[in-house]
Amino acid sequence: MDKRTLGRRIALRRQMLRMSREDLAARMGLDAGMVADWEEGQAWPEVSQLSALASEMNISLDTLLREDAQVKQIAKIVITGGPCAGKTTAMSWIQNNFTGRGWTVFFIDETATQLMTGGALLTLAAHNREYQRALLSLQLEKERAFTALARDAMTDRVLIVCDRGALDNRAYMTEAEFQWVLGALGTDEVTLRDDYDAVFHLVTAAKGAERFYTTANNAARYETPEEAVRVDNRIIAAWTGHPHLRVIGNETAFDTKMVRLMTEISAFLGEPMPLEIERKFLIEMPDVRALEALPNCQRVEISQTYLHTDDGSEVRIRQRGDAGHFIYYRTTKRPVEGARRVEIEQRLTRDEYLSLLVQADPACRPVRKTRYYLTEIGVTYEIDIYPDHSDWAILEVELSDENQEIVIPEGLKVIREVTGEKEFSNRAMAMQ
Repeated sequence: MDKRTLGRRIALRRQMLRMSREDLAARMGLDAGMVADWEEGQAWPEVSQLSALASEMNISLDTLLREDAQVKQIAKIVITGGPCAGKTTAMSWIQNNFTGRGWTVFFIDETATQLMTGGALLTLAAHNREYQRALLSLQLEKERAFTALARDAMTDRVLIVCDRGALDNRAYMTEAEFQWVLGALGTDEVTLRDDYDAVFHLVTAAKGAERFYTTANNAARYETPEEAVRVDNRIIAAWTGHPHLRVIGNETAFDTKMVRLMTEISAFLGEPMPLEIERKFLIEMPDVRALEALPNCQRVEISQTYLHTDDGSEVRIRQRGDAGHFIYYRTTKRPVEGARRVEIEQRLTRDEYLSLLVQADPACRPVRKTRYYLTEIGVTYEIDIYPDHSDWAILEVELSDENQEIVIPEGLKVIREVTGEKEFSNRAMAMQ
């Protein structure tokens, strides 16, 4: 095993344990710079340090050094949707599909249903914001417990499936109530939203499959079909801005809807290969005020830096968030063919992000942009506005099928498609 491979394994294992480099170094009585050298492939731990390293990371020395050893993979996803969308059936499909592929699947049940079937009804609450704070607090505590168990589990791959996530609550609050709850819990919207690796929204049967809508199969469901549609729209709006939000509608039969969900989850997990299919359009500068007024549109500030590589891959680190709250990522992209690319994304701590900045490609400048995530008709559109360009913007659409028809949202004017044109890639802009 070479230094780079070992370093990558140490970094992944440490991140899985939610330790910073400083944490690991302190536990071993070392300087954080030494851990950084290991992870970046600049140095190899001394023999006396290897056993201590394996012990601190709760892994055998043999597994740490074995060429074919697998680093534990933990993915936390949300299955959400409007009332009567098929979530209960989806859980059964997920269990059957992914346990057969070597995943250990943990399910976190719907917290709102848990409260209501236990007698803690919303109608009994004196204040909606207090009820929502209690609900969200319980939701987060359950997720912390399941995540800790996943890290300790004697298995290489754990899929944590949340039956609704933290931002579902937002659909049942006013903006003032939502902000109060965030303050009461000492958190923020970006942290809540992006703590999940992916979000899959199943559209309510009341929207496109009306004859199948019922309240009989869920004691906590009370919405009329019209109310179900409004709730569905509010939930989509609440999750808009997540970098991996997929909306699955009722354009097909229900079994096909479930197959589409399994396909989307498989693609996200990299079963068998994490491919991204993307179309890109040059558009006239949109009306920003009109975008920001839409309930299904979310603004995110992004700064990305390209790292120097020797193998032809594109590696970038990214800071994304808003109002001073940020999440950090490292993304590696390799072209396959046509519009297809292999894309692997990894969450970073702030310290890891800052330490990687020293590896920035000197030929590229950081790219800063304002991105608007817009969800319409089951598709997430990404509109990127760059501070150096006032007359045009870039519209990107991620597809599950290269032949999928694209409908341009109202109010956006396409100049032309620029898929595959290097001039409009973020890397080309970084080199300008």
